[in-house]
Amino acid sequence: MRNLDPTDPPAIGGYPLLARLGAGGMGQVFLSRTPSGRPLALKTVRPEFGADPSFEERFAREIASSDQVRSAWAVAVVDYSPPGQRPQWLATEYVAAPSLTDWVQRYGPLPEPAVRALAAELTEGLRAVHRAGLAHRDVKPSNVLLGRRHPLLIDFGIARAADDTRHTRTGGVVGSPGYMAPEQVTGGGAAEPGDIFALGAVLVYAATGEGPFLRPGEDSSAAQLLYRIVHEEPVLDGVAPSLRPLLAACLQKSPQDRPTAEALLERIGAGSAGWTSAPLPGLETELTAREAELRTRLEQPAPRASQTTMPPSPAPVAVLEPISATPIAPVGFGPPVPYASPAAVSAAPLPVRRTPRARTLAVAAGVVTAVAVVTALSWPDGGDGDTGDKRHGSSPSPSTSAALPASWVGTWKGTGPGSKSADGVVNSRTNGVTVVVTLHAAARGELVGRQVSHITEAGSGRDIGCTETLLLRETHRTSMVFEAATSTPSDPSAGVVCVRGNVYTLTEAGADTLALVDEGSQAAGSPSRLNRSSS
Repeated sequence: MRNLDPTDPPAIGGYPLLARLGAGGMGQVFLSRTPSGRPLALKTVRPEFGADPSFEERFAREIASSDQVRSAWAVAVVDYSPPGQRPQWLATEYVAAPSLTDWVQRYGPLPEPAVRALAAELTEGLRAVHRAGLAHRDVKPSNVLLGRRHPLLIDFGIARAADDTRHTRTGGVVGSPGYMAPEQVTGGGAAEPGDIFALGAVLVYAATGEGPFLRPGEDSSAAQLLYRIVHEEPVLDGVAPSLRPLLAACLQKSPQDRPTAEALLERIGAGSAGWTSAPLPGLETELTAREAELRTRLEQPAPRASQTTMPPSPAPVAVLEPISATPIAPVGFGPPVPYASPAAVSAAPLPVRRTPRARTLAVAAGVVTAVAVVTALSWPDGGDGDTGDKRHGSSPSPSTSAALPASWVGTWKGTGPGSKSADGVVNSRTNGVTVVVTLHAAARGELVGRQVSHITEAGSGRDIGCTETLLLRETHRTSMVFEAATSTPSDPSAGVVCVRGNVYTLTEAGADTLALVDEGSQAAGSPSRLNRSSS
């Protein structure tokens, strides 16, 4: 993370730029934040990609499809550039964690238990991507972040848009030499088997410090690496014997000979230690230092709106909260970890521009072991507590009072049908969702009421919702921002885990109605409105 260059604009798309995070084949990466302080990685797209008339359409389509991937192993898309804006950009949650490349270059290869745990975790992440009918297409060490609770796969939205058979660049293909599948090198495209090949190459790098097609101490050209990928066998000499057959299977030349993510998980074995059970010495210290630097950067004053040199776009539609633990668990509005730990992994993706559909306010799970997932609610009008005026990218208009308006006091209720299919966040089918929010008079910073979610799990009939006490965090003209100060299971006997700290924004949507917009981390089938209730 380094200071901005003098030529960098103060903001892009309404998001202030705070620091440079790096640069890649697709463009520059900046640290940014939402108006309420959530960290973002804002990535610009190189002009040559934007010059392709078909790229913009693919860019929007692929970023939108990223919302289908909801797992603890992927960062969330928050916002992206509207049609016609240059440079094109993508805003995702920012995780203050080293990449696998950073770690290996600084500390050397990972020990065998950590490599095996990394294999299991990344395979789980790819399984979530593949179940959504997608492929990552750019799995490589720099796109793997070593988070505290999970490793994360990043950067597959732009890569998928660029990696299209209709899109060519002079003298090359789209991808990362050394981590591309043979079929991707030869122009046959990349799908799920290509991700498995790249995963195998990444794990060889994690185990040895070198990719499987790079000789020790060698500085090969991209052309040499691509030739070897297609025609030569991988070098696995430094890989632990217990892992060698597994990685060799991933690196088979023929896509049909590689295991699927599902089969690969079976081969890794359920007995493999989880990421937190096979810790890397020094990782906690590294994460703590990065989090401290992030807090310092986030406290910098943002540029005034008048300083923004890039055309403003709608401001972010969501806020980010970190997660905890392993598989998935339920929540009230949703389960979080307090914002004080900004680098923690966010399990739940955030929305991109799309038509809202009914979703649950709560994140629920079909398992007792918990993952803290994130939920944040924002709304379509200008003036929400975390996003500002989406029509102009400006900061939200403050309320004339730092207290909940009297018209908001009372009980608000909404119901939704639930979902017949388990999505990647909930992992559970549901038969119905009821959300009740009760608010009383309070000033900003005070407890203002509570919300109760009842989510009926299909089959078991369990109530996997959560009950939260709400703190009035921000007040704006037509929107209020609430934070869950506590969170407990609505049904204590259901065996679910609820975590405090979620942030929610509700906005007025007519007489006696508060509106909700799908944030991407809620399960399908939530109410889209809360109406005033007499009960």
